Amino acid sequence: MKLLEPIVAWHNDIAGIRRDIHAHPELAFEEFRTADVVAAKLEEWGIEIDRGLGGTGVVGIIRGKLPGERAVGLRADMDALPMQEANTFAHASQHEGKMHACGHDGHTAMLLAAARYLSQHRDFAGTVYVIFQPAEEGGGGAKRMIDDGLFTRFPMEAVFGMHNWPGMPPGKFGLTPGPIMASSNEFSIVIKGKGTHAGMPNLGVDPVMAAVQMAQSLQTIITRNRNPLDAAVLSITQIHAGSADNVVPNHAELRGTVRTFTLDVLDLIERRMEEIARHTCAAMGCEVEFKFQRNYPPTINHPDEAAFCAEVLRGIVGEDMVDDHVQPTMGAEDFAFMLQELPGCYVWIGNGMGEHRAHGHGLGPCMLHNGSYDFNDELLPLGGTYWVQLALQRLAKPQA
Repeated sequence: MKLLEPIVAWHNDIAGIRRDIHAHPELAFEEFRTADVVAAKLEEWGIEIDRGLGGTGVVGIIRGKLPGERAVGLRADMDALPMQEANTFAHASQHEGKMHACGHDGHTAMLLAAARYLSQHRDFAGTVYVIFQPAEEGGGGAKRMIDDGLFTRFPMEAVFGMHNWPGMPPGKFGLTPGPIMASSNEFSIVIKGKGTHAGMPNLGVDPVMAAVQMAQSLQTIITRNRNPLDAAVLSITQIHAGSADNVVPNHAELRGTVRTFTLDVLDLIERRMEEIARHTCAAMGCEVEFKFQRNYPPTINHPDEAAFCAEVLRGIVGEDMVDDHVQPTMGAEDFAFMLQELPGCYVWIGNGMGEHRAHGHGLGPCMLHNGSYDFNDELLPLGGTYWVQLALQRLAKPQA
């Protein structure tokens, strides 16, 4: 493993920053303290900053000493989750109901390590933008930064992201060309019937039976309308109806999520869902209110950038520690918005199985979005090294 020695030497300092952020988690668009920490460190290291994109976003501008107009972007997310931490070690969350359960504290720290190195070693041509983004966890902070002018105010030829991945051994990386994470979408189907006494159902219009039939019919979209080779999930996660055993209710509601790797499949599913909802209710004498909300598009890596990232990673950790056709996940990520605007690639860095956790960790698994999770600080020099090598090699690579 070829790590950059200065970043290795800073390990304790960077880990201290990471644990401080972990102890003070902030939710989407509330990352005021975190942004202050990031901005203060960047300025301490002589890096020009810009603040306020996406509300609490921070962009560091690191210009090389050699002449060149090219630029590349490196992105980390900063927000925490609205959940209670089960860990009791010294850097556990100090804020009730808020926790860094997805490792964004580690992502921020790895990018800070890279920024510090690049600031002290500016013997490159061009500019590296280090992007600290708010509100990945459902807030769409990436899109907010883009809408606020991220790529117009800071023009760059490509943008890159990274996420820790529990279950993958530390030191190993995963990536793939094409889709690596799915789109995230929510639906609500409210069925309006006519309530009546359950002993006299002929006097009403039963929305429960419409909901039951609809729930079955919606799955035929996956089994009969979708090409079996196109991955997709349609999960009904909530059915709400009634409050008494002897009453046919006025309303029933189905809610859930849809996940796809392509927008074409998503278009098909949304269209068929609405058709089934409306025709089922019409056949059963009910009215319907159908809502489909698209949250995040699929995260789709650009093939050339994926191949380039894999090459950079092999130079750091070796061939055996890079899976360049990793199996995608149906989880979602708002870095997808950035990849819709610019070429780039999103990679996973192995976080291990939890052996790294300090005394006082929770009894649950060290998995993302779990109260017993903690980021593996062993990754900090490795992640920082990858960011530096990626930026330097990209800027030195001849343009096609």
